[in-house]
Parts: sequence; structure tokens; C-alpha cells
Amino acid sequence: MKVALVTGAGSGIGRAVARALAADGWTLALMGRREAPLRDTLDGALHLPADVAEEAQVEAAFATLRQRFGRLDLLFNNAGIGAPPVPVDELTVAQWRAVVDTNLTGSFLCARAAFALMKAQSPRGGRIINNGSISAHAPRPFSAPYTATKHAITGLTKSLSLDGRAFDIAAGQIDIGNAATDMTERMAQGVLQANGQMATEPRMDVEDVARAIVYMASLPLSANVQAMTVMARDMPFVGRG
Repeated sequence: MKVALVTGAGSGIGRAVARALAADGWTLALMGRREAPLRDTLDGALHLPADVAEEAQVEAAFATLRQRFGRLDLLFNNAGIGAPPVPVDELTVAQWRAVVDTNLTGSFLCARAAFALMKAQSPRGGRIINNGSISAHAPRPFSAPYTATKHAITGLTKSLSLDGRAFDIAAGQIDIGNAATDMTERMAQGVLQANGQMATEPRMDVEDVARAIVYMASLPLSANVQAMTVMARDMPFVGRG
């Protein structure tokens, strides 16, 4: 049995990845704030209603996972939110902290718990895949909290990758651009570009992201995809847009 935990599994990328991993033979645990969407994602999985930003809730969820399965082979750190697209001087501290708490601290809390379990289990080791973003490398206008946290995820991934070597823990990152989910629906109507214009942007099938994660997860622990970018081919990222 190989066990995977997907956070933010109640919709979008998390839902698609959870279903793809299940189809590939993984036993799934799903984490999200509300249980009903988790059941809609995969009824036969272990459902762990929890807010990744809350330490006690994360620890309780991992205790339940450990009690049920005794091990964890894959963590997909996917849960994330954005903030209103406003100039940085109009952003409230509460809005900033909400994004940091979920995207960065939440990823840390889940990675910390997974790391501890993977070190202690037998056979030892496992894999952590962090959901970064193209925004980690090229920000959109008015996206300071989201961009800052996704840039920080890159540092977290590299640190986990280095620190995990001694314990057979592999850590990598996937940077996704314009997967077709509810979060990117507005791109079909037009979004603000760096030059101040509004423009529609192409999107890609979220199943393409799911297949990429399944590939990363399928590698032996002696191999690792340190960083992968998967994006809609024609989106304004490479080049001058």
C-alpha cells in the first residue's frame, strides 16, 4: 500500500490530482476545510477536515492518518489562497496574513508533520511535492501576498530537499500556469497585464497537471523532479508577452 495525502483536495487542482493518484493505485487521504467537498472528490478516501493554517488541526489530521494507515508516502502540499488584486498600499495586514498563513505556514505545518512521519516509518522515507506557481518567478500586477508566498515555497522546497536526503525523503515543486479551474475562470474574460492592458489568457486542462503530479510521484526515491513547470503553452510567461 502506498499512501498519499492531498491538501486543498475539495476542488480544482487538488481534486484532479487526488482522483488521478487514486486511479494510479494510491490510497488517498484528503485534507480541506470542509468535509462535503472532500467526499465529492473521492468518496472512498480518508477525509480529514482541517485548516492547514491551524497547527492543532494539522497535527490532529496527521494523527488520524497515522492511526489509519501507519505511514505516508506522498504529500502534495496544494492548499492555497489569494488576496484581492489591489495596490500594496491598499492591502490590509489581515489580508496579507491570511495568504501567508495558508500558503506558506500551512505548507510548512503539513511538510513538518509529513517529514516526522516519513523519518520514523518503515520502510523509511517518502516524497513531498509543493505546489508553487509561475507567480513565484513572474508576478502578476497587484499580487504581492500570493507572489511572496509562492517565492518562499521555492525556498522551503529546496530546504526540504536538502534536509530530507539523510532520511530518504525527496522534495520537489510544481509551478503551474493557468490550469482550467474555478480560480482561473476570470482569465477567459480578461485579466490585467503588466502593461496595463486587459487581455484574455489561454488555459490548459487541469488533467494535464494531474498527470504531471502522477509522474513525479511515480519515481523511486532515488530520483527526484526538483522543479517542474507545466503551463498553458501560449500564456504570457515566456518572452515579452
